Amino acid sequence: MMRHLPAVLLGTAALALAACATPVPPVEVTRFHSEAVAGWAPGTRYVIDEVPLADTTGMTSGIQPSLEWDSYRTAVERQLRLQGLVPAEGASTSTAPLKVRIGFERADRGVAAKRSPVSVGVGGSTGSYGSGLGVGVGINLGGGPREMDNLRLSVRIDDAATGQALWEGRALAAIPAKAPAAQPSLAAAKLSEALFKDFPGESGRTITVP
Repeated sequence: MMRHLPAVLLGTAALALAACATPVPPVEVTRFHSEAVAGWAPGTRYVIDEVPLADTTGMTSGIQPSLEWDSYRTAVERQLRLQGLVPAEGASTSTAPLKVRIGFERADRGVAAKRSPVSVGVGGSTGSYGSGLGVGVGINLGGGPREMDNLRLSVRIDDAATGQALWEGRALAAIPAKAPAAQPSLAAAKLSEALFKDFPGESGRTITVP
């Protein structure tokens, strides 16, 4: 009987690992960009704006970045590097051609239900590039009998010299509040990966990323 013990233990461990692997639900992604995005050469430098991007209420998520915001920053920077962009360092930060702004929101289902659908807009009404005509895509996040966290990652890449928006996107997901996938590091990695999938993406289109 003792001979079979290692195999039993291995089987138990495999089942435990499988139970712990909690996937993040599908992510809704919407992106807008200008033609200038296609001209970014590998090695183009960027800087991260230390002030969190304004949320859907027009307020920033805090005067100072939070620890959770840092998780999203780390995840977004990983995706930027995968696109060939390079973080500016030292004196070069003042001359980097791109400025990246990052924001996120976490709200429980009860709070989110009282707010209007999330809208991603490009146009003068949102302070973004365009003709001044706001273009919006509304996304209602679903709930369920369980307590849910509605997560929203926002990233905007500006021309650092002019402040003009060149690319912007939103990634949204509804995740059970107590699920491992709701942890900041896991959620940030999933949302940022979905947001930059097939970068720069089709402008104005909303997709679902499994």
